[in-house]
Amino acid sequence: MATKTANVTARVKPEIKQQAESVLEQLGIPVSVLIDSLYRQIIMTNGIPYSLTVPVIQAKDSLSKVQFDQIMRKGLDQAKNGQGLDLEDAFAKINESI
Repeated sequence: MATKTANVTARVKPEIKQQAESVLEQLGIPVSVLIDSLYRQIIMTNGIPYSLTVPVIQAKDSLSKVQFDQIMRKGLDQAKNGQGLDLEDAFAKINESI
């Protein structure tokens, strides 16, 4: 078996690193094994082994008045039923998804 001697260095946000490593730990997969398997998939597929696309986020300008009013009504109904998040929790959720 060949000895692994090459290093890979990447800079990521500390919270992203911690969250990803937590998931890998739960799966029982060391980071080095994940990186090695990703590199192998790149070689096998001759590309990145997953889709890289920019999500389409519908802007208000692309909505009809009826569509916009439906979205706003749904949000209002959710707020009235206590289904919303307070501002701090909402921003925390947004930051988690970035």
